[in-house]
Amino acid sequence: MKWLHFIISHSIFIALCAAALAFQTKELLHLPCNIYLLGFIFFATVCSYNFYWLLSKYSFGQLPPLYLFFKDEGAKGILLIIASAGLLFCYFHLHLLIINIVVAGLLTLLYAVPLLPFKFLLFTRKVGMLKTTLLAFTWAYVTAFLPMQKPISMLDGADLFLFSRRFLFMLMLCIIFDNRDKGIDKIRGLQSLATDLSPTILKYLIYTVFIILFSTNFLFRYYGVSLAQSIALQVSTIALLITYYYSTRRQGYFFYYFLVDGLMLFSAITTWVVTI
Repeated sequence: MKWLHFIISHSIFIALCAAALAFQTKELLHLPCNIYLLGFIFFATVCSYNFYWLLSKYSFGQLPPLYLFFKDEGAKGILLIIASAGLLFCYFHLHLLIINIVVAGLLTLLYAVPLLPFKFLLFTRKVGMLKTTLLAFTWAYVTAFLPMQKPISMLDGADLFLFSRRFLFMLMLCIIFDNRDKGIDKIRGLQSLATDLSPTILKYLIYTVFIILFSTNFLFRYYGVSLAQSIALQVSTIALLITYYYSTRRQGYFFYYFLVDGLMLFSAITTWVVTI
């Protein structure tokens, strides 16, 4: 189990989930699959998450000397360097619009701003709803918009349909994690949807997002999604609601970082299997 813990705790698994969602975007929009694009998203996710966890550990820890800090977190640092090399390798084999990459990088940096140990930035820890929606939007941008490889001005109805559904799917996942972290977030002075909303209102929000996801899936035939793929998406949506129900009870590390995160991989696999 040590290998599984390493894969999960060093963001390798969630990076695989991100690449899988990008592949799902290609499948649903009938776009050619580019292995370098999937690799780029995989390595970018490894970089961003390990960077975030290192910054978080440093910001909310007891600020040990840097050499001791990197000694304890050396594996994440090494993985960050390796992933950065992989990111550059894949990038030079792609023809991505640089503006799209810049926006993705800025979204990632914006999410990390509240962790920076500067007093003039402390107000960003009080953004509440923006923190959760920003993360969900970033995930939708990276896994839905980037694989389209086109300017925003050229998005059509199918593109926007998929992007909006990906955003809502990720918003539900983010709320599940926010709900788990609301205790530690309050201690650290961070706000999110879970800290700003009462449990009852948060539950109603989850149900509202689920209803929108479930009902809009019946529009699949207008956007080139097959009936089999639509059913697979519906199964993933129901699985997400069930997971939320179990997340309201006390759960452990692997439940969140393997099962909850794994819903992204599950959704991608189900839509791929029905096309075989």
